[in-house]
Amino acid sequence: MDGTVLVADDDRTIRTVLTQALTRAGCKVRATGSAETLWRWVEEGEGNVVVSDVMMPDGNGLELLPAIHRRRPELPVIVISAQNTVMTAIRASEVGAYDYLPKPFDLRDLLSKVSKALAPGNQTTTKNETQSGAEPELPLVGGSQAMQEVYRIIARVLNTDLNVLISGESGTGKDLVAQTLHRLGNRSAAPFVPVPSGTTSAADLVAQMSDGQNRGATLYLDEVGEMSTENQRFLLSLLQSADVNRNKIRIISSTSQSLPDLVNEGLFREDLYYRLAAMPIQLPALRDRLDDISALTRHFLQICAAEGFPQKTIQKKALDLMRLGPWNGNVRGLENFVRGLVVLATTDDINAEFVATALANIPSSQADARPLTGEKLSSSVEAHIQRYFDHHGDSLPPPGLYNRIVREVELPLIALSLSATRGNQIKAAELLGINRNTLRKKIRDLDIQVTRTKKMM
Repeated sequence: MDGTVLVADDDRTIRTVLTQALTRAGCKVRATGSAETLWRWVEEGEGNVVVSDVMMPDGNGLELLPAIHRRRPELPVIVISAQNTVMTAIRASEVGAYDYLPKPFDLRDLLSKVSKALAPGNQTTTKNETQSGAEPELPLVGGSQAMQEVYRIIARVLNTDLNVLISGESGTGKDLVAQTLHRLGNRSAAPFVPVPSGTTSAADLVAQMSDGQNRGATLYLDEVGEMSTENQRFLLSLLQSADVNRNKIRIISSTSQSLPDLVNEGLFREDLYYRLAAMPIQLPALRDRLDDISALTRHFLQICAAEGFPQKTIQKKALDLMRLGPWNGNVRGLENFVRGLVVLATTDDINAEFVATALANIPSSQADARPLTGEKLSSSVEAHIQRYFDHHGDSLPPPGLYNRIVREVELPLIALSLSATRGNQIKAAELLGINRNTLRKKIRDLDIQVTRTKKMM
């Protein structure tokens, strides 16, 4: 790479790492922790690419972007941020960022984006500035790497007319993504029309798409894989018709099935699939975004409080334990679980023992979705650890892995044993095959709350 990169980040470690990596790649680097200094360099004509954090002590990188574009519209700006929300990605796109990377980012990915930005002809274009005002309350929660990719796609297609196909298991939040695309896009003033694909008749489908009141609307086809052959034919015909085109309806579809598989089986029209899937979005299962469980749980606790239920908090050990739950119902299943905790917990602060008991009582219909019959514990642990390594890609996890994994296994083992013995530590120690002093130390080190309960007849 050949060029000068301006790096702005208030974290000295990040500045050092980026300076060393970019220098090794052949770039000249100027680094600062100040938005004011970055702006001075831009005004002086310094730099061929900017890599900027959002939050700095003396300014906001996103708020500075429009001024940079007015002053030097050809200067690409790559935004990096620890504020890993969908609004950060959307605002970065709105104010004309060349690209957006959430922290922690893959260094090779950032170097690749800098290289592309330095290539001839890769100039940015000025976009509309973000509207002022408070950030809208959104239903999408989570800053995991898996969700970051979803946010980036949403930001890119938000203000386009492309038809979007949202795929994902049941309960992953496909409806929420569709609503977000509509609420934050340029069609927000027009109607959002949900259409249950499996039960809507061809006549109703024609009426919805041809209705003049729905001009400019977003038509949301829920579970489009369940659409009958007749309705598929009608929908394709409508998408090609002049009346519908005059209404300029945008189609957002969702499916929990694999539409390519249905196409191969002759159950879904290939020509219709390509019209609906101009921009595909794949939502991750909750088991692939375990880092989001804490944020999601606290979000659901706030929702419950807003609905008039008791205000509850939850202990960190309890949240750690929830990462091991069989979340086959995905985010919807987690929400229902949290609602159950709020209703049944007798204390304001939910502890790990109570969560362990609740996890053990998850209905078998949910647990059966991931059968464990004949599967050794070591196989489950191995799969969990493998997902952990996969999450870090080519990088290694932070040091201390052994103790973290042992604690994750010890916590549910001891909490469930105490639950099974109704808080009797003598019986729990005997069950575990350890002496009582060792059990007491484990309870203290793991911060497990022990409650004695009577046997219910």
